[in-house]
Amino acid sequence: MLVLLAGIFVVHIATVIMLFVCTIANVWVVSSAGNASVGLWNNCTNTFCNETLLYATEDALKTVQAFMILSIIFSAISLLVFVFQLFTMEKGNRFFLSGATMLVCWLCVLVGVSIYTNHYANGLVNNYQSGYHHGYSYILAWICFCFSFIIGVLYLVLRKK
Repeated sequence: MLVLLAGIFVVHIATVIMLFVCTIANVWVVSSAGNASVGLWNNCTNTFCNETLLYATEDALKTVQAFMILSIIFSAISLLVFVFQLFTMEKGNRFFLSGATMLVCWLCVLVGVSIYTNHYANGLVNNYQSGYHHGYSYILAWICFCFSFIIGVLYLVLRKK
């Protein structure tokens, strides 16, 4: 049981780190030549990052930014609640609070990445029809979506023995 708890703890820490990296990094869309990338915050060309996105004032981008930040916050809170429950909870109880908080994180990632996919990843709004593909931040966000769901469900069904 200790190995299972340690494994979930390590995956949860990795999820928090990956959420932070995918939110901060400006590599959501990358040019095929590798000389330009676009993120949630900046456009980058070669080694220079410009702070003006073509669609920086759009509400959809601000919504994606907000939900990705919320996902980091809820994931970190869930980690802290898990550690707190681990040492204070009686044997046989479940990690309901940490699981519910992690599922809220999962929902935030789902909403944020889905809005980004709908508005920007298809290339219609940002004028990147050809020669661009998804970057590692976009892929990490979807991986975090899967991990946060799995961790949330595991917390809900896990009993402290």
